[in-house]
Amino acid sequence: MNTNRELNYRLYIQKELDFKRTDIHREFERYYVIRSGNVQLVKDNFETAKKEFDKGKGQLSDDPLRNMIYHLVVCAAIVARICVDGGMEHNVAYTLSDIYIRRADKCRSPEEVLELLGELQVDFAERMRDAHKTGAVSVHVRRSIDYIYDHLHESLTLEMLAEREGLHPSSLSKLFAKETGITVKDYIIRAKVTTAQNMLKYSDFSLSDISLALGYSSQSAFTASFRKMTGMTPKQYRDMYYADNISGAL
Repeated sequence: MNTNRELNYRLYIQKELDFKRTDIHREFERYYVIRSGNVQLVKDNFETAKKEFDKGKGQLSDDPLRNMIYHLVVCAAIVARICVDGGMEHNVAYTLSDIYIRRADKCRSPEEVLELLGELQVDFAERMRDAHKTGAVSVHVRRSIDYIYDHLHESLTLEMLAEREGLHPSSLSKLFAKETGITVKDYIIRAKVTTAQNMLKYSDFSLSDISLALGYSSQSAFTASFRKMTGMTPKQYRDMYYADNISGAL
């Protein structure tokens, strides 16, 4: 079926209404926050997005409920594949996606689907966060890892985490290294740099914005930390991966 006539008509209407779709980079930033396992940021992003959920999104159905369900289906499909790329077992990701789509099919209002969409995003983010905790057994280490991923924007230290857990820094240090295989400091650096890699690949945030968002005292400190772990500067990493990953995600 030739769609040119309808396509041209819809593009004309969108132009007349001054309709602008959400920038692809901004859209995928939110998806990769889910993959990073930053649960609190996912919750914050969704609370902001749902206030103007329709802004920048196409109309997939004339029926408001069906339109919202279709948007959930699209989100579920993208998030599942992005999380698989981030290490989630593919059968788990796709089955989880199926579960939420089936639940959406039983919703009776657009508002109910919207709340379900928020649950979907948090569920995937929590599972990705938990995947980072492989090998961590004690409650102290698990809570510390949760705190690290929920507060990547802060300047985190062993002393801060130990105080939260009511432990002496040396005790938490030994326990953390025993269960994860690396020091607290190295774990924090790895979490921040891994998140930075996602932001460099899939967003157009400036290097200074990324360093600030990840709690570095300066861009030079961010660059030194990134180079130590990856062997290249943030700019070199972005130049190598940015365009290919955006196009590959479409």
